[in-house]
Amino acid sequence: MTSRRPRDIELNPIFARPGETTSAPRDRFPADRMLPETAFQVVHDEAMLDGNARLNLATFVSTWMDEHADRLYAAAYDKNMIDKDEYPATAAIETYCWKMLADLWHAPDPDRAIGSSTTGSSEACMLAGLALKRRWAERRQEAGRPADRPNLVLSSAVQVCWEKFCNFFEIEPRYVPISAEHPTLDGDVVRDHVDENTIGVVAIMGVTYTGMYEPVARIAAALDALASETGLDVPIHVDGASGAMIAPFAQPDLAWDFRVERVVSINTSGHKYGLVYPGVGWVVWRGTEFLPESLVFRVSYLGGDMPTLALNFSRPGAQVLLQYYTFLRHGVAGFSRIQRATLGVAQHLAREIAALGPFELWNDASDIPVFAWHLRAAGDGTPPWTLYDLSDRLRMHGWQVPAYPMPADLEDVTVQRVVVRNGLGMELADKLLDDIGTSVTYLNGSPPAHPTTDRDRASAFHH
Repeated sequence: MTSRRPRDIELNPIFARPGETTSAPRDRFPADRMLPETAFQVVHDEAMLDGNARLNLATFVSTWMDEHADRLYAAAYDKNMIDKDEYPATAAIETYCWKMLADLWHAPDPDRAIGSSTTGSSEACMLAGLALKRRWAERRQEAGRPADRPNLVLSSAVQVCWEKFCNFFEIEPRYVPISAEHPTLDGDVVRDHVDENTIGVVAIMGVTYTGMYEPVARIAAALDALASETGLDVPIHVDGASGAMIAPFAQPDLAWDFRVERVVSINTSGHKYGLVYPGVGWVVWRGTEFLPESLVFRVSYLGGDMPTLALNFSRPGAQVLLQYYTFLRHGVAGFSRIQRATLGVAQHLAREIAALGPFELWNDASDIPVFAWHLRAAGDGTPPWTLYDLSDRLRMHGWQVPAYPMPADLEDVTVQRVVVRNGLGMELADKLLDDIGTSVTYLNGSPPAHPTTDRDRASAFHH
């Protein structure tokens, strides 16, 4: 089936100024110029069809910063993070930030740690994964053994960036299935998936599907036992995209970071619970020995001798400055207050949703401010509608609350998930509860003739 070309943009009678054309192609390069006022209005009005970012409870990404951050952002739009010779102050601020994170995550010697900013936690994960692969390959080569069949052990509920990493860099992914009894990778069967070709194990601080922490210390203990029995010494990378900026402030006694000796690297998203607009992530290694020098490039054609560690080249420096701003602005006390308040909102929502009707919580937002629920089992008051139908009704109220199937071995379980971020206060939370209640009442009174299922969820959210 061929898709029709988009209709041209009609500029008259609203936008066109004297001397301008009356229409412009939507998907072809325009032949003539347009006044900046007109171009601005056209783009502005096209984007009005987007949803309200504050009501998007599907995304983990920050959607609000204060006016001082906005001013700082506007003053730094043009900074290119890669050009450290031209922007040495921004480069120094990048170093301050990852050193702060190394300290926050209890690096045994922060002066020996090494880190980098990235465009987000996905790039950070890939850099950490490449370091695991390269260290494994170098050790194999030194021992005179082949290094052609690397594998990585991770949960079946892992974020899609790890699937991309394994695909792009030719790593065999060894997924440990989650189940109702083991809702996360918890070390129970991890040793069954490890062998001499394992480059590492990924532990997630905040599983994307549900927000639950994977118990890093328990996973490490299982690998410690394996090492003492077999000599296989398998490192851990902690994917802390969300939890690495929650746990230090909300659960400071939880050992998940460099306090666990087997953890060699950690990543986080500055633009998630680091409270920065989209475009920044971080990766930190316990020590320089865990980042192979062969992954670091040095370039001179921007001036100076610049070591670079990235999958891309040019990238914005403004978000790095915003990250430094949030660290200085809030400190430990401020981040603790914000993250605990956000957790309080999420836990309030979880309690109220559990009491609303036919819902059972998968988790209760006791880890990061994220929780999921599913419908009660058939025969126990299951309604004549699905969570996809509820998601559609909530969209009519402006909310995006995704529904999706769980990963392999739990595909028959559909959950709905809420991500609470800074900026969603109790007032908005109570409005969401009202809208869920209204939607449930409507669906109970007027159930769809054909409830939406996994098979026909074409417009539904998916991981």
